[in-house]
Amino acid sequence: MRQLATFILAAGVLASCKEAPPPVPADAPPPAVESSCGEKGVVQGMLAGAINATLDWPDSALLCESMPRPDGEGVRIRLSGDVTGERLAIIIAMPELNAGDTGQEFDSNVTISVEGSGRFFSTPNLGTCFTIVAANAPLEGDAGTHNVVGSVSCVGPLGEINGDGFVDIRNLKFSGIAKWTAE
Repeated sequence: MRQLATFILAAGVLASCKEAPPPVPADAPPPAVESSCGEKGVVQGMLAGAINATLDWPDSALLCESMPRPDGEGVRIRLSGDVTGERLAIIIAMPELNAGDTGQEFDSNVTISVEGSGRFFSTPNLGTCFTIVAANAPLEGDAGTHNVVGSVSCVGPLGEINGDGFVDIRNLKFSGIAKWTAE
């Protein structure tokens, strides 16, 4: 027991002898935040109904994720950011979109979730929301990943999956990443 106490005391003394890191100058720029959106991410628009919010998420406030849809049919783009202390995720699934495609009215399923709450709002099927894709360009150095720029329009609100609420999407514009390769 005496040896264990001596070891613990010696470890504590050695740990306190570490050199302190140099102070950071007051005028030093903040550390760079690595973008998950290809440094071009943005979400702008409005939500009304069960969630009332004006979205204005720049790249630095946005988390982008993506994956191919099942059976290689298109892609899912997930964009998330903070709204009044809650984290919202917007998932845009476009089964007809291929790498490099642009154009009008790609049929889309859209889901909005309030992370950690169990609240989900979604289109019941295709034919409710459409995405106009203005740009779909490969990201340099990241094979199979593209920067996709577009806007989403829905002909009706997204119903709450496990409740009576709804969310209406208005003027939703986005720039995020789309991955056509599985990791």
